[in-house]
Amino acid sequence: MAATRLIAMHANKGKSIQQCIKDRTDYAQNGEKTDEGRLVSSYECDQKLVEEQFALSKSEYLKKTGRHYHGDVIAYQIRQAFMPGEITPEEANKIGYETAMRWTKGRHAFIVATHIDKAHIHNHIIYNSTNLNCDGKFRDFILSGVALRRVSDMVCLENGLSVIKPRKPSERSKRTVYPERRSYREEIREAIDICMEQKPKDMDELMRLLGEMGYQCKRGKYVSVKGGEQKKFLRFRSLGAGYREQDLEKVFAGECEHVANPKGTDIATKTPEHPETKVDMLLDIQAMIAKGKGPGYERWAKVHNIKQMAQTLLLLEEHGIRDYEELAEKAKSASDRFGEITARQKELENRLDEIATLKKHIINYSKTKDIYAEYRKHGYSKKFFEDHREEITLCKAAKEAFSQIKGNIPKIKELNEEYVKVLQEKKNTYAEYRQAKQEMKDLQMAKYNVDLFLKNEEQRSPEERHKKTEKIL
Repeated sequence: MAATRLIAMHANKGKSIQQCIKDRTDYAQNGEKTDEGRLVSSYECDQKLVEEQFALSKSEYLKKTGRHYHGDVIAYQIRQAFMPGEITPEEANKIGYETAMRWTKGRHAFIVATHIDKAHIHNHIIYNSTNLNCDGKFRDFILSGVALRRVSDMVCLENGLSVIKPRKPSERSKRTVYPERRSYREEIREAIDICMEQKPKDMDELMRLLGEMGYQCKRGKYVSVKGGEQKKFLRFRSLGAGYREQDLEKVFAGECEHVANPKGTDIATKTPEHPETKVDMLLDIQAMIAKGKGPGYERWAKVHNIKQMAQTLLLLEEHGIRDYEELAEKAKSASDRFGEITARQKELENRLDEIATLKKHIINYSKTKDIYAEYRKHGYSKKFFEDHREEITLCKAAKEAFSQIKGNIPKIKELNEEYVKVLQEKKNTYAEYRQAKQEMKDLQMAKYNVDLFLKNEEQRSPEERHKKTEKIL
């Protein structure tokens, strides 16, 4: 998966807009970094004249609109970096072009320069802040970096690049840290693995073994550890799956075995009853897509769009869903929640109708009770009834409605107050209703896509036909 960053480019003091754009584009198109320009592509602009064309569009924009902004953004740059060894320069340039096209929706000219001078191949995408019609500009918005990352991730998934690895939302900013750079946590996990091979009986003994390796350990509310070059103690709970205090205590108690997990990812721990390690569903599915081969994949690809599956994978990642059982459970929970909210909506709607009807009966009764009293005095005369049919009928209907009420008949003021409260709750519930409906729709569609994909993939060999989908995962 590519790491992305959106950078706004402003004019430098003492330089013209054209000079500033030229400085950025010259660096991006540096021949030493782009294989003498072979890895540069463009959209609606000439690579050699890009600074002139960008500057000309801004002059045209000023003529058309008369708008001039102090400190205006003259262009935007997208930096898109890939994991070392996972992509060729040509593929990177193609993916950068597709990312830029989707991000700008084809409304802004841009260049894509792919740099190969570092261990990780990366793109410099520079697009004009002024659109092609010269009547509008691209405006940065809140969480634009998140939106850009999602577009980039979608393009990468569709091209079978990389795998979705479990990570916390807070780790998004660390996506440019590549495997060759070892972190303190990785070193501590490796040290714990070495110590666990000596079968310590409890946490105290593990801390003693770590101390012999040069680590400082301390107990407080949480157990923490610090190496020689570390400035701060790191808590065991931050080391990831298999290294948290509760994970290690289970090992000491003999409930499970310690499994080396250099990255601390949330894989299942081996137990005597279940020796096999649980495989991540997202990694498994994406590996199948990346292969792009096999009868199951071919059958699936004929009736399904690869883009739909890429969207499904991103949705599962956002919801933190890593296995099929969790997906099925969340889809069912979303459906149940939607059903509950729908039922509550109907209850509120019915109560609003009841209040409105009761108010109408109270008003009708107050207007017709005198006529009905006269009707009784006339001994329920047929002639009197015909002369006042409508009033008497309304009064009878009101009396019938009142007979269904237990206790005193509420006052109009009380009903008005209740109506306002119920109506407000209905509005609040409707917001939940829409959210629950969309969540149910997304999760059920994701489950359907996963079921369809895995069902076809299962048909690759006769031995797999009778296996449960969970086992495939």
